Amino acid sequence: TGGAKGGGSSGSERQFTLGDTIKDPKQMPVDMAEYRMLKDDMKRLICTLNSREQAVIRMRFGLDDGKAKTLEEIGRRFSVTRERIRQIEARALHKLRQPYRNHSVKCYLNEA
Repeated sequence: TGGAKGGGSSGSERQFTLGDTIKDPKQMPVDMAEYRMLKDDMKRLICTLNSREQAVIRMRFGLDDGKAKTLEEIGRRFSVTRERIRQIEARALHKLRQPYRNHSVKCYLNEA
């Protein structure tokens, strides 16, 4: 039986707490602030695309609801083929890679 859930625990099982997963509690607020800044910068970056490209990228990567959609699912939503959605996605990603667009998010990539 799983020690993480907490039921009856034998001597060899260990209960896990939130503290077990946090390496440095003092670092967490900084990471959260950085994450929020990255998210805001990503939103601004995506807003440089046209409305259809924005929608495809948001749906494809699950940016609104956390659930990435397939090309087929997005195609049905727009009444086009999955190949057409693939083309729109490819064009949008190409645009997002342009240096004049993505300069605000490049600094996050260099820290990894």
